[in-house]
Amino acid sequence: MIQPAKRLDTVQEYYFSKKLREVRELMAAGKPIINMGIGSPDLQPPAKVLEAIQGSLGDASAHKYQSYQGLPELRNAISTFYKNKFSVETNPENEVLPLMGSKEGIMHISMAFLNEGDKVLIPNPGYPTYTSVTKLVGAEPLFYNLSAEDNWQPNFAELEAQDLSEVKIMWVNYPHMPTGTNATLETFKKLIAFGKKHHILIINDNPYSFILNDNPISILQVAGAKDIALELNSLSKTFNMAGWRVGMVLGNSTYINEILKVKSNMDSGMFYGIQKGAIEALQLSDSWFSEQNKIYTERRNLIWELADKLDAKYSKNATGLFVWAKIPEGKKSEEVTDSVLYNNDIFITPGTIFGSQGEGYIRFSLCVTTEIIKEAISRL
Repeated sequence: MIQPAKRLDTVQEYYFSKKLREVRELMAAGKPIINMGIGSPDLQPPAKVLEAIQGSLGDASAHKYQSYQGLPELRNAISTFYKNKFSVETNPENEVLPLMGSKEGIMHISMAFLNEGDKVLIPNPGYPTYTSVTKLVGAEPLFYNLSAEDNWQPNFAELEAQDLSEVKIMWVNYPHMPTGTNATLETFKKLIAFGKKHHILIINDNPYSFILNDNPISILQVAGAKDIALELNSLSKTFNMAGWRVGMVLGNSTYINEILKVKSNMDSGMFYGIQKGAIEALQLSDSWFSEQNKIYTERRNLIWELADKLDAKYSKNATGLFVWAKIPEGKKSEEVTDSVLYNNDIFITPGTIFGSQGEGYIRFSLCVTTEIIKEAISRL
């Protein structure tokens, strides 16, 4: 047998890959499992977006290789979107790079800037991919704890107390997944100052800005942010286009060009029709967001009822596609979620998959219909 690369010793199969296989097996055995585990939007993309991709299929260049930088019209649409929604000015020629999903961007950025042995600041709790990608490129994760006591914002006194001499990248994710906590401009200002002081590239992963959020902001709004920061964003959650794989990274041209060096060696451009659909999505009016949020508000109210059934506490100020809830003291996250799975046929996510600071918490997805949530409530 050919042995796998040693880098695979540093990572495990993604939790949801493994757990969803178990869920499918239970369903195949006849169990009526309700899946509240993952944030894969179940709502449809905008009708205009679907029309745009369908209408593009006969275009002369629709089925050719596409530019590594995406269509100029797509870069312009992203730049205009950021100007209109966040008051952020970007040059679409060299400060905007479309991606095949923002998850791809995590790998591309890491490959572009990290050498073996470099250290990376990663939030705990946080998106597991930050850790796995860091390990895959031979860098070392250095976790910084977030807590409810600090409203899930970075504790800069604790950060400053660490040895930061080998840290090259800091991952930030606001609105925060899994807790749903929004960022503040004050936090972003502190992050930019921190990055400049220690020569650390700050990257905000920002795919949840418009979901149940009255105050969408970008780290690039901070004066001087482009000197030391990048922002990832995505159409997956905002426009129900998760399977389309459309993301973007924005920042100064020097950083973007380094990322392009990696990207241009790993793909041959995004499908033309998907780009056309993405352009249409980025040009929609704010009524799209308000209509989506009416649906999510109704669902969230019911999820709160479900959490109440488990004696779990939650913040009503949280944003995004999830409800993050604290279970009663003395209980373990995975014990609670496994009990609900095996006894009530409901799959929810244990907070521990997001890091040690997730112990004592569970996460519910809003990507299920009100009827299904009501059924889950009745099962408890």
